[in-house]
Amino acid sequence: MTMASQNQDRLRSHFTNVPEPSHPSRWDDLWRASDFLPWDRGFPNPALYDTLISHSSTFGSPLKANGKRKRALVPGCGKGYDLVLLSAFGYDAYGVEYSEHAVRAAEEWLAGWEKDEKGKEFYGTRDEKVGRGVYKCVYGDFFKNGWVETCGGSEGGFDLIYDCTFLSALPPSLRPSWAHRMTQLLAPEGHLICLEFPTKKPPKSGGPPWALPPVVYEELLVRPGEEIQYDDEGKVVETERKEMETALRRIDHWQPARTHDVGKGTDWVSIWSRKGV
Repeated sequence: MTMASQNQDRLRSHFTNVPEPSHPSRWDDLWRASDFLPWDRGFPNPALYDTLISHSSTFGSPLKANGKRKRALVPGCGKGYDLVLLSAFGYDAYGVEYSEHAVRAAEEWLAGWEKDEKGKEFYGTRDEKVGRGVYKCVYGDFFKNGWVETCGGSEGGFDLIYDCTFLSALPPSLRPSWAHRMTQLLAPEGHLICLEFPTKKPPKSGGPPWALPPVVYEELLVRPGEEIQYDDEGKVVETERKEMETALRRIDHWQPARTHDVGKGTDWVSIWSRKGV
C-alpha cells in the first residue's frame, strides 16, 4: 500500500459515519490538531503555475481596461500557497475556508511566506510593470454570500477561480450546488481552472477525497445545479443532456507535465468559460 492510499484511508475514516452537516467541524478538527494534513504539500501545484504561463493568452492581462486588477478565488485555499502564486501573476487573490483554524494557519503562513524555501520558484513577481496583487484568506461558507464582500466587493464576480481538489473534499450530494455556485461567482468573461484529482480512485471506496474522473465535471457543468446520474458502481453516467444557458464549457483539457507526486500520471487540468466566451 502506498503512502498516498494510507493517507486517504486515514482521512476517509475521520469522516466515516459523520453526518454531512458536521463535515466542516471535522475539517476544523484536523486543522486545529495540525499533525495530519495530507493535502498540504507545502507549495503550490506546479500545474497551476504552468497553466498560467501556457494559457496567458486565454486569461489575458491580470489588469482590466480601467487599470484595476482582476480578482482570483481559491475555495478551500489551505495555507494560501496558491494565493501568493496568483498574486505574483498580478491578480488580487482571495481564498475562502470554512475552518477558523485553517484561516489562522493561512494568516500565519501568508505573513511569513518570503522565508519559505519550498516554493521559491512560484512566488517571484512575473511582470514588474504589472506588479503583484493582494492576497487574503477569509472565513466563510463557500455556498453563502457573507464572505464575498470582504474579497474586493460583490459586483462583477471573480475573473479566475481555481478549484484545486476542493470538489473532491465535498460529499457527492453537494456536487450540483458546487456547479451552481461556480456559475454565481464567476465573472461574465471569467475562467474556471480545475485540478482534477483523484481521477482513478474507485468510486465505491468513498472519501474524502471522493473519486473525480473528468466526466464528473462535464456532467455537473453542462447543467449547473442539476443532479447527475450514477450507476450501480457509483460511477457517474455520461449523458447527452442539453446545455443550460448558465452552462460552463470546457475549452481545454490535458494531463499536466508537472503536478504533485500523488497525482503524477493521473491528474488532469481543465479550463472552463461561459457559453459564447
